Amino acid sequence: MTLALAAALFLPVAHAQDQASQDQSAATADQKPKDLDKVTVTGSLIPQTTLETFTPVTIISAEDIQARGFNNVAEVLQGSSFSTGGVQNNQSSASFTQGAETLSLFGLSASYVKYLIDGRPMANYPALYNGSDVFNNISGIPVELVERIEILPGGQSSLYGSDAIAGVVNIILKKNIDGAILSGRFGGYDEGGGRSGRISFADSVSAVDDKLNIVFGIQAEKSDPVWGYQRDLTSQFNTNGYNGAPQLASRDWLVYSPFTSYKFLDPANCANVSGGFDGSVEMQTRPGFGDENYCGSMTTPGYRTLKNSKEGVQLYTHATWDFNDLAQGYADVLLSHEKVKYHVGSNYTWWGTSVKWGYFYDPELDDFLNLQRAFTPEDMGGWENSMQENKSTSYAVTVGVNGTLSEDSNWDYDISLSRTHYKLDEIDLARLADPINDYFQEHVLGPQLGLDPYYGAYPVFQPDYAAFYTLMSPSDFYSFMGKTVSRSSTFDNMIRAQFTNGSLFSLPGGDAGAAIAVEAGTQGWTYTPDPRLLNGEIWGTTAVSGGGKRSRYAMTGELRLPVLEPLTITASARYDGFRAAGREISKPTYALGVEYRPIESLLFRGKYGTAFKAPTLADQFQGLSGFYSTTTDYYNCGLLGFDPGEVDLCPARFSDLQYFGQQSGNPDLKPINAKVWSYGVVWAPTAKFSVSADYHHWDIRDEVRLQSVDQLMRDEAACRTGGLDINSGTCQAAISQITRGSAGTVQSIEVKKINIAKQTLDAVTVDMNYRQELGAFGTLGLSGSWTRNLEHLLQDYPTDPVVDALNDPYWSTDPKYKANASVSWNKARWTTTLYANYIGPTPNYRATLDPDGYAFAGAGRLGSYTTANASVNFDVTEDLKLSFLVNNLANRMPDMDVRSYPGNSGEPYNSSNFNLLGRAYYVEAKWNFGKGK
Repeated sequence: MTLALAAALFLPVAHAQDQASQDQSAATADQKPKDLDKVTVTGSLIPQTTLETFTPVTIISAEDIQARGFNNVAEVLQGSSFSTGGVQNNQSSASFTQGAETLSLFGLSASYVKYLIDGRPMANYPALYNGSDVFNNISGIPVELVERIEILPGGQSSLYGSDAIAGVVNIILKKNIDGAILSGRFGGYDEGGGRSGRISFADSVSAVDDKLNIVFGIQAEKSDPVWGYQRDLTSQFNTNGYNGAPQLASRDWLVYSPFTSYKFLDPANCANVSGGFDGSVEMQTRPGFGDENYCGSMTTPGYRTLKNSKEGVQLYTHATWDFNDLAQGYADVLLSHEKVKYHVGSNYTWWGTSVKWGYFYDPELDDFLNLQRAFTPEDMGGWENSMQENKSTSYAVTVGVNGTLSEDSNWDYDISLSRTHYKLDEIDLARLADPINDYFQEHVLGPQLGLDPYYGAYPVFQPDYAAFYTLMSPSDFYSFMGKTVSRSSTFDNMIRAQFTNGSLFSLPGGDAGAAIAVEAGTQGWTYTPDPRLLNGEIWGTTAVSGGGKRSRYAMTGELRLPVLEPLTITASARYDGFRAAGREISKPTYALGVEYRPIESLLFRGKYGTAFKAPTLADQFQGLSGFYSTTTDYYNCGLLGFDPGEVDLCPARFSDLQYFGQQSGNPDLKPINAKVWSYGVVWAPTAKFSVSADYHHWDIRDEVRLQSVDQLMRDEAACRTGGLDINSGTCQAAISQITRGSAGTVQSIEVKKINIAKQTLDAVTVDMNYRQELGAFGTLGLSGSWTRNLEHLLQDYPTDPVVDALNDPYWSTDPKYKANASVSWNKARWTTTLYANYIGPTPNYRATLDPDGYAFAGAGRLGSYTTANASVNFDVTEDLKLSFLVNNLANRMPDMDVRSYPGNSGEPYNSSNFNLLGRAYYVEAKWNFGKGK
């Protein structure tokens, strides 16, 4: 719903209503929305009528959310046509934030969205998206207590500060309730799993001659996980592999050599492990790999979750106290507690000799070998026993006072103090390094018999291979397992004062308006992994710690000038400052908006401005971590006579140098900067119909990336050979970050996060709303939204080629366009809604494998993908409403690309763009007792 029809929020449209209100609606349907009360909407600090302004705003009401079948706020936002970017989610096994939900507007970073609750910033999620980026988790907001959601696309930093580059999402919670409301919703998936239940209660009370008014509510929910084995596409390895490739089982018990590949050494031919993975383990074959045999299962992909289990409860209170006609105190409290559980799958639940020993030497076989063994549900007494768990608690508290300065003043004020806090505990069942290695040495490898005769570096063992190819008891399994608890948190404290005047002075087009706001506060982030993840006591897993605090302040001003009756100009500016680690970062931003109405029903609009994202505390203060990789030693290649264009001729020890790297946060980072502009048109000939189209542009610079090791090595070589001034800042940095030994060989390389990348994006959005009274046949409502990304260019480093993200599937699988539409029909006590979500063509899997993209063998595009939800609502009485909802009405599954994936894929679909949950059914009852009393 666009802002042109936001006034319709105050009218009975396509929702259940009594006959009197229907008659009134029909009588006023053709009237223009004039002389409306002024309200504040996202995109401006100045109260105004609910007509469209220079900034497009999409409004999704609580009625829309319910009728379209959305279960939570995450589904609402991810279904928006603006949400064209794929993101990690519940289906992303072993991602850093599998227990959270987010979205990407227009294919931009998930961290470029500013989230507000009632106009105030949400707390950041403590864990880092993809291990490096700060973002917001939108799964813990009580959807039953949401009044509406406003989505404002484009850069908005001149009003909302840091992070508001892609857009702003403002979630408005209920402030008024007519009578107590008790509701319940229950359902599950047609294909199995995911049974869920949600109950909520909300009420309002007044006291002390109505001076005190309190709205309060509670929502509690519980849902079961959806497992991979409950969906055909993920219950086993791909049976339709590319070019007829055979289905390949997981290598659950494998012995392999770097020289002779697979060795099958089980005297029982897998008989002793055949009970694993619910009796699916057999002797398997991979042609071309040694003696080709191993023990494995075709069904191990099913042993991970596609949707988390979840238990959550949220409490909400909004209270006001009328001191007098000019001042009102208020307090808002939102508390949330969630417990989320998920499983990363058998691919990440295993043991092998390579982690501790690299290889071992077996004298009887005269070969170097490694053992690799997966753990099964039978080993652990049930797969559910090894699920990972995230426990989170968050709160947002605000107290303040608002009102008017005096009886003869047009100046309103709002002064508030707020605090948000988010605490996260990540609880994992981990493999203890020494106990697990000792267990397998005792039961399989036997005592070490010295070092190998060839290199004198690898241990000698004579394993009991029959013991290797066996299942173990749960008591044995848990003898080398232990729980780790990693704790993290964020906080944001803010004091804010805002003064607004909707009638500052008169102009030919009406009253000018102004707003001034100042704010100050502190922010903090800490990530404290379990100490055993840092000191090597956990097998095969590490972590990075970090933490930091900063103070901040901001000043904002906005001026709205209706210079002529058809022409309004709005200007805003903001200055943000941040102080951390003895260093201050400041950033001014501005925006200029124009509205021109040649006739009352037609609006031309445009905006130009700037936006930014301040360095995150994680980017600045993330702890030191190590990694291994390869690069080219241009300096040593140069000493041998090979210039940078001839390194392919340089000896491999320099042209393919393996090095140990270290990375950490950088307190000297600068803000990410953006220039943004948009222009558009809105046509609303009647209150029944409106259509709008807007063009958006982003030019984003100084994005944060890790330094390019290749460029660092080139700089260092040029510095040491005289190509660059050895005393320059570039040379001093390069030489200090590359550590060489006495023989001139590279010992280690330190890389930092730097402001280096850039991107540009152009997009078009179209929105339409229509309502038609059908007389005795009720009311029909239509709405639709369409987004088309026109061009998206990326460049990580100045020497890199520019990437065309919309046409280069090697870099991005996002669709170019996305849309949604809904049709609602209301008659008397019945309301029905059909909602559809459309995703445009996307690359197939083969197109993502090679820089040649669509020119690569087997590459191509997948067709569009549409799902539909349907709901029926019936008002049994004025107080009781019953609903039946079906999501994914046709049970559409993303199985259109299976022939592009190999036979060893357990997930032959793009989980960033699609979900595999299928059709779901829900029943809902809402009892509004005490209504109107």
